[in-house]
Amino acid sequence: MAPFFTQKDTITFEGPDATSPLAFRWYDKDRVVFGKRLEDHLRFSVAYWHSFTWPGGDPFGGETFMRPWMHGSDPLTLAKQKADVAFDMFRLLDVPFFAFHDVDVAPEGATLAESIDNLKAITDIFAKKMETEKVRLLWGTANLFSHRRYMAGAATNPDPDVFTYAVGQVRAAIEATHKLGGANYVCWGGREGYETLLNTDMKRELDQLGRFLNMLVEHKHKIGFKGPILIEPKPKEPTKHQYDYDVATVYGFLERYGLAKEVKLNIEQNHAILAGHSFHHEVMLAFALGIFGSLDINRGDNLLGWDTDQFAMDVGELVPVFHEFLKGGGFTTGGLNFDAKIRRQSIDPDDLLIGHVASMDACARALIGAARMLEEKGLEGPLAARYAGWDSAESKSILAGEKSLDQVADRALSMADPQPRSGRQEFLEGVVNRYL
Repeated sequence: MAPFFTQKDTITFEGPDATSPLAFRWYDKDRVVFGKRLEDHLRFSVAYWHSFTWPGGDPFGGETFMRPWMHGSDPLTLAKQKADVAFDMFRLLDVPFFAFHDVDVAPEGATLAESIDNLKAITDIFAKKMETEKVRLLWGTANLFSHRRYMAGAATNPDPDVFTYAVGQVRAAIEATHKLGGANYVCWGGREGYETLLNTDMKRELDQLGRFLNMLVEHKHKIGFKGPILIEPKPKEPTKHQYDYDVATVYGFLERYGLAKEVKLNIEQNHAILAGHSFHHEVMLAFALGIFGSLDINRGDNLLGWDTDQFAMDVGELVPVFHEFLKGGGFTTGGLNFDAKIRRQSIDPDDLLIGHVASMDACARALIGAARMLEEKGLEGPLAARYAGWDSAESKSILAGEKSLDQVADRALSMADPQPRSGRQEFLEGVVNRYL
């Protein structure tokens, strides 16, 4: 196959005055910010599915990209061609990670055994390529939502045979991830939910999902996989209601099924918006609950009510998110995975590179601003002042359980009426703008 991209050399940092769309203006990977290199903070990852598998279709029209590896009579040969282009792109972008679903990288066969053989063949190709390339695997996962067998879910399916098939598929996917040295394994329950309650036993389905994930955790330990299992919350699409609705819902689920110490979250901006939250909200809550794991970095369109998976470009939205991210300690095994796709009309091969470069720059610029804001206590100072009353010995004793309701209520009888203080929202919004 002829070279896919016109770009031949690895894309480099050229500084804020650069005008080429294939040069970094802010992402200087070796720049030290908040005690760590930008590359080590951000841990960028290319998503195999959107970048190399999505044909550019939508509900009203078909393929627009016409990728050469999408057409031919030998699916395994096409998968190998796709892998060549993928690893060339990883090199051009100089990213440290990539991520994939099993069916993104290897064709499904007539049987599960044949599908697994195909996955093993591609895994061997990846392993060989990774011997001489920088890129590593951020995470793998199994696609348990596209095939018609999963129309009523995988782990939550009313048919135990479908549940069993899904277990076989997941075992192969996590073992492939382990073989490639993956840092995490992700579960996205695209059809683990319901379309109507009229044919749904919700308690039964939740119990099935809880057992499925416990089996996965047990197998992870059996094979020696060291990374965390990650759940990716999303409230809807493709189902009407998904059981992994948002961070708070997943946390309750993990606690109920004894998984809170084993499973963390992979959070996505577009999914947060669909759940009625901001990206900032979901990241803050995940850190507060101790279940932050990784981020799918994209954005939605505020004028559209569905998951558009556009590249993250809004520095103003990202600065508060990265402020929370840095305050919480950043990534351990996670990273910024580009679960984003170029627009249907962006049909030139280099558009795929340009989208990643522009978004990598936006993330780097936002993290640099967030680090300055944290170092200068732009938000932390006012926040500490707002809650300062809780630092007194009397207040601490209440939260420590050393005071009864009667004792606290009796003290209230001797107090003057507390007067409210300004929340200073406009001031704080102005503070954030200083760091964009």
